[in-house]
Amino acid sequence: MEKEKTLYMIGNAHLDPVWLWQWQEGYQEVKATFRSALDRMKEYDDFFFTSSSAAYYEWVEENEPAMFEEIRERVKEGRWVIVGGWWIQPDCNAPGGESYVRQGLYGQRYFQEKLGVTAQTGYNVDSFGHNGMLPQILKKSGMDNYVFMRPGRHEKGLEGETFTWTSNDGSAVTAFRIPFEYCTWPRELKEHIERCAGEIKDPRGSIMCFYGVGNHGGGPTKQNIESIHELNRAEDMPRLILSTPDDYFQAVKQSGRTLPVVSGELFHHSSGCYSAHSEVKRLNRLAENRLIMAEKLSVAGKHWAGGKYPLEKYTESWKKVLFNQFHDIMAGTSIEPAYEDARESYGAALDTAARGLNAAVQSISWHIDIPMEEDMKPIVVFNPNAFSGKFEVEMESPCLKENQVLVDEEGTQIPLQTVQSLASSNGRTRLVFIAELPALGYRTYRLVIREAARTFPDVECSGNTAENRWFKIAFDEKTGYISSLYKKNDGTEYFSGPAAVPVVIEDKSDTWSHGVRIFDKVKGRFEGVSVKRVECGPVKCVIRVTSTYGSSRIFQDFSIYRELDYIRVKTTVDWHEKMSMLKLRFPMQLNYLRASWEIPYGVAQREPNGEEYPMQNFLDTEGANPGLETAINGLSFLNDGKSSGSIAGKEVSMTVLRSPIYANHEPYQPDENLEYVYVDQGVQTFTYGLYPHDGSWEDACTVQRSRELNEKPIALFETYHKGELPQSASFLSVSANNVLVTVMKEAEDGSGDLILRLVETAGRACETQVEVHGLNREFTLAFTPFEIKTVRIPVHSQLEILENDLLEREEARRQED
Repeated sequence: MEKEKTLYMIGNAHLDPVWLWQWQEGYQEVKATFRSALDRMKEYDDFFFTSSSAAYYEWVEENEPAMFEEIRERVKEGRWVIVGGWWIQPDCNAPGGESYVRQGLYGQRYFQEKLGVTAQTGYNVDSFGHNGMLPQILKKSGMDNYVFMRPGRHEKGLEGETFTWTSNDGSAVTAFRIPFEYCTWPRELKEHIERCAGEIKDPRGSIMCFYGVGNHGGGPTKQNIESIHELNRAEDMPRLILSTPDDYFQAVKQSGRTLPVVSGELFHHSSGCYSAHSEVKRLNRLAENRLIMAEKLSVAGKHWAGGKYPLEKYTESWKKVLFNQFHDIMAGTSIEPAYEDARESYGAALDTAARGLNAAVQSISWHIDIPMEEDMKPIVVFNPNAFSGKFEVEMESPCLKENQVLVDEEGTQIPLQTVQSLASSNGRTRLVFIAELPALGYRTYRLVIREAARTFPDVECSGNTAENRWFKIAFDEKTGYISSLYKKNDGTEYFSGPAAVPVVIEDKSDTWSHGVRIFDKVKGRFEGVSVKRVECGPVKCVIRVTSTYGSSRIFQDFSIYRELDYIRVKTTVDWHEKMSMLKLRFPMQLNYLRASWEIPYGVAQREPNGEEYPMQNFLDTEGANPGLETAINGLSFLNDGKSSGSIAGKEVSMTVLRSPIYANHEPYQPDENLEYVYVDQGVQTFTYGLYPHDGSWEDACTVQRSRELNEKPIALFETYHKGELPQSASFLSVSANNVLVTVMKEAEDGSGDLILRLVETAGRACETQVEVHGLNREFTLAFTPFEIKTVRIPVHSQLEILENDLLEREEARRQED
């Protein structure tokens, strides 16, 4: 009797290179697992092995080249199946959008170069949730399918385990949620098969069933395979096919069955991972931004000043960053020594980026024509963003001379302020000024002696209030909390009560916070120690709020600028609490609140239900002023390294940190007789911003404001010299405010061609003019809402501009000059 139900048996080994062990142990487990899989192939002609993560193959290639050759042959044979197509199986929430592009760029190119294949199926079976832009990124990286397991069915209901998954640009992939486990112990296989078979509702239906020892590697065992053969002969069992995810998805598509459609994000699993181990998340954000800045300015340095573009070094640094995005590292769930390793690896990447960035800006500045003037000191300021604007510049300097002022290249005097130096030494100070900079370019300023210098009024501020032409902020002198944030043009009062309140939340959950979605049990609040003005001048006023709770302290430096329309808050936390979470709370007064959260290369609208959510550079709340029902106002919360928050009704909370025990996984109960190490103890510093704006965030340039906080200008002292470059120039600009140039780099193929990555940020179809001034090229691009577009510009000829996929391969559409 022919069996009707079918189980596609997927032999795999989930490999955590880092988790309850360090990467060195993971390195060995990869080799042992791959050796075992190769041996099984010799013993069973029908056995297929499914495996992901290019980083593992690079390890084997460098350490066991003979085994790598065996793998290459099995890939050619079609029995060793590459899935995933990424460098590693990363956390799919915390990294920035460009990191997911690079996962595919380096992973797929490695597989193509070394093994002659690229993955057709994305594969992140253990990642703790999946951001809503992944379908577009997968699709443009050559993958039409996706396999995952978390969130499980108890965390997110789906109409079916196989479905069409779409992102908000309209891209779609066929997705499959593993219903139970991605691995099995040998003696549990029959029970596992029976459970999977029970999920098939259609009498002639099919499903994937994953088997093989996993987490610390291992893979399918002899007992696994022989049990499958034996069970397949039993009449009461479904048909069992040793197969691959690619074959399953192909069969689904050929069947013509109608799949349910799921749009956007796949949450919630392990909500505590959105914020656990703030240091690794901060280092990741810093490394991503530093490498992106270095690439952009290295391109400019090469074409403007004959500098070098260190392609191989940047690629290797990106691979270090991508490895540390592995889900158990980035999610904060590994053992403490794993973060010492990550710190070293991020340091290497940051050093490479810093050296490349410095070489680029110094090569450019050395070619600027700067005439000699007695007692003159030039300052060249670089804008790494492809939009123009006003940016705060801070730089260490010798103390100013009498009558020394700052002027631009036309001789116009610019407000300049000195603030406390980072050095506690005579003869040093710190300069602060606002530079108005061209898009992805530079401008030259000069410190000069002027006997008849202009004076500029100080920012209006007292000990507990400050204001500029846009808004006024006030603090309660006793508590240190914000008592008012008032927008002057229409009378909007943003907060309904004390704001920027540091709240300590009880958090007795494990490192993952299994089963917890809302963190709202308040243990206490930081209490004010002092509110005082520590800086005031013509550029900015700084009000420092010092607060304490238990053995912990917080210093918040609120900077209010004469020429900037947002507040920048440098925050230092000295944290010594355990099993607790720290949030900054802001009770909003706006009616009809809309909550928008930046996600990787996109934006998500979420319900203000109090649940913890991941975020990128900003979240925004928008609504009507209660006194002016027709006026729409918003407040954007910007950050340079925090990764989660929550909104309960009208109360916005930015999560600062959590302090669980390292790698504590339920049901383990801590022993009161043992000592444990807790996460996020000690001092950390980050900056957040408050940006009050008219109308919606889409119209208010919130995306640009958040980038200003994350990709800051680079300033350096120069000297006078002749040169062929003008004192101010832009390398690249775009005409549409809702199109962001996120990347300018050289192509990975070594051709020297220029690669641009552009993203539509506001959900609006548009056209934009792209001017690459540094190459004398100009062209027009059309965007659909939230589209990610990659463009190749040939630099050795005036050939047409080509649209590429995310792997830097040519697409059918072309853009003419």
